[in-house]
Parts: sequence; C-alpha cells; structure tokens
Amino acid sequence: MCGPERPDTTEGGHHGADFAVMPPYVGRPLATMGCMDELLEGLDDAQLAAATALEGPVRIIAGAGAGKTRTVTRRIAHACASGQWDASRVLAVTFSVKAAAEMRVRLESLGVGGQVTAATFHSAALRQLRRVWADVCEAPFPRLIEDARDITMRAMRRVGLADRLDDMTVRAVRDEINWAKVSLVAPSEVERVAAAVERCMPAGIDASHFADIYDAYELEKTARGEMDFDDILLMMCHVLEEFDEPAARIRHAIGWLTVDEYQDVSPLQHRLMRLWLGDNRNVCVVGDPAQTIYSFAGASSYDLLGFADEFKPLAADIRLDTDYRSTPQVVNYANRVLAASPVRHDYLKLRSARANGSRVSRNIYETDLLEAQGVAARIAKLVANGANPSDCAILTRINAQQAACCSALRTERLGYRVRRDSGWASSSPVADLETAGKLALVETMHEQDDAAVRKLGRVTVSTIHAAKGLEFKHVFVVGCSEGLLPYGSARNGDDLEEERRLMYVAITRAEDTLHMSYARSKDGMGSQQRVLSRFLS
Repeated sequence: MCGPERPDTTEGGHHGADFAVMPPYVGRPLATMGCMDELLEGLDDAQLAAATALEGPVRIIAGAGAGKTRTVTRRIAHACASGQWDASRVLAVTFSVKAAAEMRVRLESLGVGGQVTAATFHSAALRQLRRVWADVCEAPFPRLIEDARDITMRAMRRVGLADRLDDMTVRAVRDEINWAKVSLVAPSEVERVAAAVERCMPAGIDASHFADIYDAYELEKTARGEMDFDDILLMMCHVLEEFDEPAARIRHAIGWLTVDEYQDVSPLQHRLMRLWLGDNRNVCVVGDPAQTIYSFAGASSYDLLGFADEFKPLAADIRLDTDYRSTPQVVNYANRVLAASPVRHDYLKLRSARANGSRVSRNIYETDLLEAQGVAARIAKLVANGANPSDCAILTRINAQQAACCSALRTERLGYRVRRDSGWASSSPVADLETAGKLALVETMHEQDDAAVRKLGRVTVSTIHAAKGLEFKHVFVVGCSEGLLPYGSARNGDDLEEERRLMYVAITRAEDTLHMSYARSKDGMGSQQRVLSRFLS
C-alpha cells in the first residue's frame, strides 16, 4: 500500500439525575463492589451508572458542566483496577492534544495512567501506521507535510490557476479539500456531492474545476512521498480493510474503546472507529448533540444520535444532565436558547446543582467601540472588587471583533490573552497533532509593561469556537445581534441550528455571572440598526 487509498463513497458532587440504563452493573462481578468504593466516590447516580457499565456498547449523553471527563476517567480506572479490563488494551480517543493530556493526567492520578492509551484519533492512528508500515509497503514512510497550503498552490498551478494564488483563496481551497477527505468524498465524486448537498465551492470555483484541483493535489502529494493530516486516517482505514494480519494485530490491541466528544466525529473518523472495533462491541461514546459546532469541518452529531440503532442492543444509555458548573440563572438561559429549536428533542435539558446566583445581564450599546469599552470597564470593576482577571472571558463570534476588546482592556490596564480561529485545519500537524480535523487555535498573550499588571492574571479574549471546553467564572458574550449571532444573513436550517448551538456553547462557559451585549451599529454611522439576536428574543 503506497500512498493513501481513497474510499469511494467539570466535575461535581452527589446529586440525582434522570437517566436510562440497561442495566447499570453489566459485567460487574459482585465480589469487586466493596473494593471499588474509592474510585467511584463522589459520583452521582447517573455518573455511577456510567462508570459501572463496563461491557458492550455504552452511550453517555453528557451536558455542559455535567462531569463528563470525571465520569469517563473513573469508568476506565474502575474497570482496570477491578481486573475486568486489561489496561494495556484500553484506548481512549479524543479530539485535541489538550483533552488527551488532561485525560492522561486524571488516569495517572487514579493509578492507571501509565498503561492506558489516551490520544487523539490522529496520534493513535499515526503510531499504529508506523508500527505496521514495513508489513504493508516497501516504500519509505511518507513525510507528513507541515503546511498543506504549499501543495495546494502547486495543485492550483497544475490546473491553470496560477493567477488565483492569493492567501485567502489558497486557504479556502485547502480547507475544502480537507472537508472532502474527512467526508469521504473522492475527487471523482465532488460534482455529484456538491450538487446533492448544494455545497458551494470556494472562491467561485466551479465544482468540476475544484475536482481537478483536488485530483492534482493528491497526485502532487503522492509523487513526493508526502501525506497530509487526513491521510493518516485514510491510510489506517486502508490497512484495516485490506491487510488481514496487521489489522488483526491492531484490533487485538484495542480491547475497550472510548470515544470522547463523539458529536464531533467526521465520516472518516467514524469509519476508522468501526474498523478498529471489527466484531468487538466494547465501545463507549460520550458527547452532547447541543455542542456540535464544527459541522462546517465535517463533524456531525448523526453518529451520536444514531448510536443506539447502529450498536443495538446497548448495554447502557445514560444521560448526564446535572450541570455542576453554572448557576441556575445561566442554566435556565441556556435551556431557553435550545427550547426554541425545531430539533429540541435531540438536546438535553440541563438542571443546575448550584445555589441561586446573579441574574443574566443584557446590555445595548450605541457602537462596537462603546460595547468593548463598557465590557472592559465592567471587568475592571470585578477585578477591583477582588476577582482575578483570569476568571473573566470575552467571547466573540469572529476574530475581527477582538481588536476593539483588546484595546479597551489595555486602556483599563488589564493584561489579556487572545484565542482566535485560524481555520479548521491544523497548519502544522508535524509539530502538533492537536486539532484532529477541528479548528486550529492561535493563542497570543498581551501583558503591559507594568509590574502591577504582571502580578495579575490575564483576561481571555476568545472566539466561541476556540472557547469550547473552557469555563470561566465571569463570561461576557459580545455581538449578540442578528448578523453576528447568528452570523450572516439568509441562512438555511442547518446553518441556523449550528449558530444556535454556538450561542449555547458560549452561554454554558459561564460559572457565576453571564453578561450578554450588542451594539446598535458598528461605528454610529449610517441608518442601518442592528437588532437583538433571535436566539435571545
């Protein structure tokens, strides 16, 4: 097999929660129940049910702040400590290096971190591929390219688009190729798929011409003995499908599979998961349909929602709907956003385990600049009253909103760090297999040259996409108007629903206080006035 073969086609204490489980102690010998108390301590009823359902297919729908990582790591540790799982054959995959590292740290603290493999899809597959490469191909192992933009430009030149090599167009073409690959769309299928799903090609390029670029991209890459980020998974799928002996060794090494953030799996990742499993049914998936915010990058909650049908009968189907992170005011606000959804039956309704907190504030400003200054002044007041700047976050829909916020924070003499989107494909997969097909994040820090400022923490200024998985005591969501949240104008149902979920993710980052705001206009000029986001009306 030389070159890629393309397929054709957080935490909380004890509190009761509603859940469905069938049955809660599948495969758990009664003799082990007494000695496992310490690992299972502090779990609520639903978390305990998840942590003790150890054999067969298990689905855990885990809402924001419901202790998902705590539950998953306790489940793995309990299974290994009780002797029901062989820790060396346990694989837990997630979507970022940070999440995988956090899982390893927690497993280490529970006594099994050195044996269990916790990794991203891509890093796990890359290690497997290196292990079996000599058995499946005589050619040298492909070089993983640092940045797919260069090869994209070569492909565009090859098909006569040398005059379209501006950075924005090249990035857009590269991202569309990535989408096609994770969606299992081969070059020969581009036109058919684009027509079927009404998908517009980037930069006004027609579908047939894009298919030529895509084909040239694959030829350029393979001729140089290179592979891109997505080829890691495509090649691993090919090995598992076509080479029986190496495939058997890989599958034997995976006795129990856990997939975190399952609402974000792409068709390619789902195919790899199924091939890893083979006939093995010991799989646990964890996710939240309401936090699917990467559909533009090929992610879909379809597999999470359809898991019960795909893997029936399930050993356990559990809902973690108690939010230990946020106050009832924040949780109720988040629930209200989802309650207006046409697919609200797909989403959990959260309930808070915390005591009452402050009401959610809503503010309207005349201009974007005044909004940024008003938010910075409120953060400065919180800090003056004892809050740490690192407990505060300003969340934006797009990168362009951040400059005004940063300027206002500087005026208030507050240090800050910026997390922004830099496109959904990793720009340097060799150095960091972090994004696993999701947003790549760029984080920069600003700290004024002032000793007093340096002693304080930094305010986080982040896009909502880049803030997923984070939490802050005080959250300020700016730009809560039509055109920003939801972004753009005439949107179809799926796009609009993605924007609704994005609003939900923004709201559920808040622990203690939540502040929503928007500006009536960009700069006070012109007659067009913004209106409140439909998600909040």
